Amino acid sequence: MQSRLPMIFILLTVVLDSMGIGLIMPVMPDLIQSLEGGDLGQAALWGGVLATIFAVMQFLFGPTIGSISDRFGRRPVLLIALVVMSFDYVLMAVAGTIWLLVIGRIIGGITAATQSTASAYMADISKPEDKAANFGLIGAAFGIGFVIGPMLGGILAEYGTRAPFWAAAVLAGANGIFGYFALPETVTDRIRRPFDIKRANPLGAFKSITQLPDLGRFMIISFVISLAFFVYPSVWAYFGKLQFGWGPGMIGLSLGAFGIGIAVVQGLLMRPILNKIGERNAVVLGLSVDVLAFIMLGFVTNGWIALALTPFTALGSIAGPALQGIMSRTAADNQQGELQGALTSINAVATIMAPLLMTQLFFYFTHESAPAYLPGAPFLFSAVLTFGAVLIFIPVRKSIPPRTETTNEVG
Repeated sequence: MQSRLPMIFILLTVVLDSMGIGLIMPVMPDLIQSLEGGDLGQAALWGGVLATIFAVMQFLFGPTIGSISDRFGRRPVLLIALVVMSFDYVLMAVAGTIWLLVIGRIIGGITAATQSTASAYMADISKPEDKAANFGLIGAAFGIGFVIGPMLGGILAEYGTRAPFWAAAVLAGANGIFGYFALPETVTDRIRRPFDIKRANPLGAFKSITQLPDLGRFMIISFVISLAFFVYPSVWAYFGKLQFGWGPGMIGLSLGAFGIGIAVVQGLLMRPILNKIGERNAVVLGLSVDVLAFIMLGFVTNGWIALALTPFTALGSIAGPALQGIMSRTAADNQQGELQGALTSINAVATIMAPLLMTQLFFYFTHESAPAYLPGAPFLFSAVLTFGAVLIFIPVRKSIPPRTETTNEVG
């Protein structure tokens, strides 16, 4: 049991991180209105600003936090981040102006960049052949937290708009205490890498990482996968309401079912699938399923059919962890933090771009003078993106290390 505690801590950290995001979602409109006044539309604008600030901080600081963990270790970075995260939720709980919320989201985005350190820690403690499956556990943990978070946030909101922030602060603090006793350091002198400011930023990290075989290609694929996947949080609520006549309850239920499906696939099915077909074929299978799922959702007109597609659409989630496992084994042991930081930045850019692209597509094909009425256009666009990712990935074969091997350290 003692040997499992570090993995339990990492997975719990990811669950609580995603829960913290979901916890505060139900109360943000009311909280912003209480601080700024105005109508719901104005609150939505501020909500967009706060979400963008959060993602930009993740983009800027992902590689920095990752490189710091390569130099000073994963343990201090994770524990300090949890303490800061706890105080950040307290700050937002007592915020009396919108600008304190802005400061809170800046701090929150920086601490959320430690997802890269959590992934690097998982890479440190995993055998080469287990990395993809264990990254799947991280994906499952994030999905579980994102399902539980909004539900718990909605319940706590009955006690006031500040209650979810206090709950998130307590959870982050409690996990930090658990980590203090349960988390050993994994960065030894053998893999410790000097901190280089030229590499501890998004551009520097990309330049360094993409010098390794095919990692530039893998980074592009990872970005495309993220951009296509974010069609769900970007337009699903609008799509469900317009196409199926769903209300908030049904939309929440469908998203919850999707999150549970992903958690089951990545948490329970990932390892047997990898053992059966290998990482490369898992990436191709996952992306191919995504292409078909996006096409079907692009044309579906019945809500029950859309719900019935949930297990199939969730199966596509095997591609991300499988690709991440390949990338982790391609990078050196002393580059794991840098690699995961670069991936965090890529996901942050996709988080910023996807809502802008997908909502514009949805508007263009649903307004009165649209050239064709097609509410599912954003899903078809995601299908095209994902098909492009398949074409980019298929030629890769020789440069992928065997599942039982990993790369040595580099300077």
